[in-house]
Amino acid sequence: MLLLLQAAGEALVHALALPFPGPVLGMALLLPALQVSSVRVPVQAAAELLLAHLSLLFVPIGVGVITHLDVVSSYGARLLAVIVVSTWIGMAVTALVLRRLLPGAAKGEGRDV
Repeated sequence: MLLLLQAAGEALVHALALPFPGPVLGMALLLPALQVSSVRVPVQAAAELLLAHLSLLFVPIGVGVITHLDVVSSYGARLLAVIVVSTWIGMAVTALVLRRLLPGAAKGEGRDV
């Protein structure tokens, strides 16, 4: 089911010339599909299997870093700066979006401080 929705997302992106990756659209298609129990049960089983073996998905990244260690040593400081800044920007945008979407967040309600 996950692969079918990813393929549908890829097909729609290519057919409509959309400016974002097909898997992102596939995940957007997955959201309403999860309301149907015949979709939710197999997706839950697949998700549990993937989460159980999540650490294995980092092995190719580690091998890639070791393979291109010369590039990492040349651009390491720049890479670190980009990672830190982009992480901060992502967290800031998430906080701003949550403040806008959560009821009472703008008024300071619900704080335990």
